[in-house]
Amino acid sequence: MHLFHPGSPQPVTVTDLHKSFGDLTVLAGIDLTLHPQQTTAIVGPNGAGKTTLIKSILGLVRPDSGSIRVLGTDIRSGVDYREHIGYMPQHPHFPENLTGHQMMAMLRKLHGPAHDSHTALLRSLRLDGELDKPFRVLSGGTRQKIAAVLAFLFHPPILILDEPTAGLDPVSSAALKDHVRHRRDEGACTVLTSHVLADLEELADRIVFLLDGRIRFDGQLDDLRTATGQERLERAIASLIEGEAA
Repeated sequence: MHLFHPGSPQPVTVTDLHKSFGDLTVLAGIDLTLHPQQTTAIVGPNGAGKTTLIKSILGLVRPDSGSIRVLGTDIRSGVDYREHIGYMPQHPHFPENLTGHQMMAMLRKLHGPAHDSHTALLRSLRLDGELDKPFRVLSGGTRQKIAAVLAFLFHPPILILDEPTAGLDPVSSAALKDHVRHRRDEGACTVLTSHVLADLEELADRIVFLLDGRIRFDGQLDDLRTATGQERLERAIASLIEGEAA
């Protein structure tokens, strides 16, 4: 596991990132540095560029120009940087014939031993008995729980969580959020997207608001409230959107 210490490269540095799909500009010059021991929420309306930015960091989308460095390494130099990132997608896809235990065993063969901390998450998500069933018979919520465990499996220093509580029951949602906070306190750099604004208020140290492929706001929750004059996060974000449209 990579340990952050004074003088270490920043977990993620995005510089002047541009991406278009045909005539549609999705990212229009993104500059963003993500820090250790901080949870950054990437928010914005549909089509703002959130998914493209995340997929660019993961290497799933190739930007037209600009650069991304993960732990000081330009991601264009290879894929090894991905071992430092735990990714929880909004809609996880698994081989339907495998079980959760088989999936974890396969990942251990590829990456090495799992970190012991994931066992606490397994217990709190109440997955006993579910990991021996093939994915084809599991509910969407159970698949989401397993995706969470897989994201944390190797104790990565960087976490990217895309709508992590979507489809989870309240008890599992609370357990997952507790684990996210615990990893933040240990020093992890976490990137979060969510349409559940209560999750952002509970978890986010920093809000990055995207609109039309550009960062329109970057600061703490209190800074957002001050800038918009709105106490509730929902109204503060709406105020940003309306201000840009005016």
